[in-house]
Amino acid sequence: MSTKDKQQQIISMFDSIAKTYDVTNHALSLGIDTRWRKEACKKTLDLLSKNSNLRLLDVACGSGDMIKHWIDTLNESNAQDYRIYGLEPSVNMLEIARKKLEGYGCVGFSKSEAKILPYGNESMDIVSIAYGLRNILEYELALDEFARVLKKGGVLVVLEFLKTDNTSMLGKFMGFYTRKILPLVGGLISGNFRAYKYLPDSIESFITLERFQDLSQARGIQKSVAKSYSGICTLYIGVKS
Repeated sequence: MSTKDKQQQIISMFDSIAKTYDVTNHALSLGIDTRWRKEACKKTLDLLSKNSNLRLLDVACGSGDMIKHWIDTLNESNAQDYRIYGLEPSVNMLEIARKKLEGYGCVGFSKSEAKILPYGNESMDIVSIAYGLRNILEYELALDEFARVLKKGGVLVVLEFLKTDNTSMLGKFMGFYTRKILPLVGGLISGNFRAYKYLPDSIESFITLERFQDLSQARGIQKSVAKSYSGICTLYIGVKS
C-alpha cells in the first residue's frame, strides 16, 4: 500500500470515530489531558513578547478541543485582536469542530493535510499540534511546513505520545495501560476496536523526544520546554530563531 493510501486510511479511521472522539478521549485520560493542554497554552503565551494581533494555527485540530483551550487562555491573558486557524483533513472531525466553536468569530477552518499548509511564509506567531503528529506519515514534511509558516520568534507547540523507554514503575504502568486497557475501553465506548488498537501501535513505531528535537533544531526551532507527563505524554515547545 502506498504512503498516500495509508494516510487516507488513517484519515478515514478518524472520520469513523469522530462522533465519540471527545467522550472516549476524556474517559481514557480521566480528564488529565485537559490540564496538559491548558499548561501548554499558558507556557506558550509566556514565551511570546506580544499580546495583540496574534495569528495562531492549530494543526490536526480534530474536534476543536485545543482551539477552545487557546481561546480561554488568550482571553485570560487579555490578548487583543487574535485570530485562530484550525486545520484538519478529516471531514467529520472538522464538522464537529465547526459546531463546537460556532459563534467564535476569531476562528476559521480549512480542510487540508499538515504537509501542505495553505498559509503564507512567516504568517503565524504560534503553530500547535496536539496528539496529531503521530498520525502524519510524512511528518518531516509537516515539520518543514511548520517552520515555513512560523514567524521568527514564533513558537511551535507539540503535545504527543512520543516513543519512550521509561522504566520507572509509573512508566511501566502507563505502558501497560496504553497497550492493554486503552484499546479495550476505547473500543467499547466508540464501537471501533481497530481505531484504539492503532494508538499503542502508532506510539511504538514513532520517534523519541531526542529525535524530534534534532529534527526541530535542523529547521531552526530551538527547544524551550520539554516536559513528560505521567511517563507517556510529552510537551515540547520550541522557538524559531
